[in-house]
Amino acid sequence: MSLPRSIREAIPNVHREGYPFIGGTIALGFLLGLAFEPALWISLFLAGWMVIFFRNPVRVVPLHPALVVSPADGRVEPLVRVVPPVELGLGTSPLQRISVFMNVFDCHINRAPVAGRIRRIAYKPGKFISADMDKASDDNERNGLVIESHTGHQVGVVQIAGLVARRILCWSAEADVIRAGERFGMIRFGSRLDVYVPDGSIIAVNPRQRAVSGETILAYLPGYNPAPPFEARLE
Repeated sequence: MSLPRSIREAIPNVHREGYPFIGGTIALGFLLGLAFEPALWISLFLAGWMVIFFRNPVRVVPLHPALVVSPADGRVEPLVRVVPPVELGLGTSPLQRISVFMNVFDCHINRAPVAGRIRRIAYKPGKFISADMDKASDDNERNGLVIESHTGHQVGVVQIAGLVARRILCWSAEADVIRAGERFGMIRFGSRLDVYVPDGSIIAVNPRQRAVSGETILAYLPGYNPAPPFEARLE
């Protein structure tokens, strides 16, 4: 017998990456609880937080080849024009950068901002300063993807480690065809993602706005021809 829908929706869907952390925390708590009972309750609290952190929700992704959707849940940082990281191969001219900062309570599954083919994946080791600082884009450990959209434009998306984050995961490979809003990786624990859009794109968000991965439209690519309402897909 299946659970009622209201109960199923109240239970977070947890990504498999979280199973070892959640299970290990509970097991350690029971062991420590034999000698110090409060340790059990602390571990259960931490395990509950990890369930929230590793949640893997279904999102309604708007479908249009010229849409750039948010790759992460979090806060939109100040919008700036900067030269993209050299390893992305996007040239030496400044591009519009849209950054989304994730705190430790945000969902950390990363999603593709556009549909297309992954032309490049480039990892660069670095520091672990706070991801909400502007220089984190240059100094921190990062992993970048360049996606050639179906409109022929190249969009860069960079996973950036933060003060607490020590592990960047990327499940995609070069030459993969990826859907907009498709899960391609995650970062543990607390970090940011930078999106670089080509000149002529129309920015659709404001600083300090909350973004929802796979759903919030960050920008429209050059040549955007509005045709609302958008089709959508659960991802």
